[in-house]
Amino acid sequence: MLRIEGLRAGYGTQGVLEDVTFHLPPGRFVALLGPNAAGKTTLLRVITGVLRPWRGTVTWQGRDLTALSPRTRARLVAMVPQARRLPPGFTVYQTVLLGRTPYLNWLGFPSARDRQAVERALHLTGLTSLAHRAIHTLSGGEQQRVLVARALAQDTPIVLFDEPTTHLDLRYQMDILGLARRLAHEEHRAVLAVLHDLNQAALYADTVILLHRGRIVASGPPQEVLTPSRIQDVYGVETEILRCNGSLLVVPRLHPNFYPSPPPKGRD
Repeated sequence: MLRIEGLRAGYGTQGVLEDVTFHLPPGRFVALLGPNAAGKTTLLRVITGVLRPWRGTVTWQGRDLTALSPRTRARLVAMVPQARRLPPGFTVYQTVLLGRTPYLNWLGFPSARDRQAVERALHLTGLTSLAHRAIHTLSGGEQQRVLVARALAQDTPIVLFDEPTTHLDLRYQMDILGLARRLAHEEHRAVLAVLHDLNQAALYADTVILLHRGRIVASGPPQEVLTPSRIQDVYGVETEILRCNGSLLVVPRLHPNFYPSPPPKGRD
């Protein structure tokens, strides 16, 4: 289980996270929600080791992730960033193979096991037919799936997603979130995704964590956390909660003064 206990972190002298505590077991898909500057990306950076915490612990099955070497930590935690940092000139296969870097021998040559992991990742993400395509020829949604495949090939028990649906159309948003959910439920991995869309979180996540000003203000099933009063407090937006096909739907309330007045008509 991934355990975050009493976490405090920031940049320079500016604190961002304050007393953050939560647990993420294998087989669960957790959505991390909150407005801009709430501390969501900072939390991911601490878990991946990019940023050292000021206080608190980050452990997996009792092992302190912050004390591990980058190579060892990369065998436990994989990150799926937004599709904007892909190696130019690489093929899909070569990019996914990068996920095996923590396992390569000192010569850097992939083994049969490494290639099997890559082929399995390509199959699970529906990219086998695109394996030899150059990355720059793919659509944004296909590139995002390549990053998911790279994380799959990394074969870690913890998988993090940083705003994986940004700039994607509806079809690819559903594909990526469906993949994330299957990673948790079928691959039995601990999956944590930063999302901005409350409805996506309600539809796909088992648990949502609501972060505001560096603190967790609520954590639990979507129907318990995403209430009109709490959304108003955190986002400053009035909403209504509807039920649709067993899931909740967050609908903003639009007031008459939400739209600007039309300009006065000129004379004909």
